Amino acid sequence: MIRPIVKDILFLGQKSEYATKADVAVIDDLVDTLRANLEQCVGMAANMIGVKKRILVFSIGDIIVPMVNPVIVKKDKVYEAEESCLSLSGFRKTMRYEAIEVEYLDRNFKKHKQTFTGFTAQVIQHEIDHFEGIII
Repeated sequence: MIRPIVKDILFLGQKSEYATKADVAVIDDLVDTLRANLEQCVGMAANMIGVKKRILVFSIGDIIVPMVNPVIVKKDKVYEAEESCLSLSGFRKTMRYEAIEVEYLDRNFKKHKQTFTGFTAQVIQHEIDHFEGIII
């Protein structure tokens, strides 16, 4: 189900809780909502649709990848980036890492560890920041 995008800074500033198998419907709603907003968005955290759970989705071409309870375990090469967010207006500068290694669960709660670089790494870092209540 496509959900409205939360723009309430007080809500977005709260920390998210770990997701459980009971939260699988949130993954589907995130995928649907991202797909409906692909023209202006490449990633979403669950709090952007009103759910304070550690779930994110991002697009790589036509594929939308969900991550449940992702944790960055390695970071390399910091740089300054300029980002926007559907929950905010305008662009803001922030610091990101060029390469990250992430441990996460897929939608079936199978564990993965994967390295991401470049723009994909930037998107994942942006969404993980949402879990901590960090808004660019």
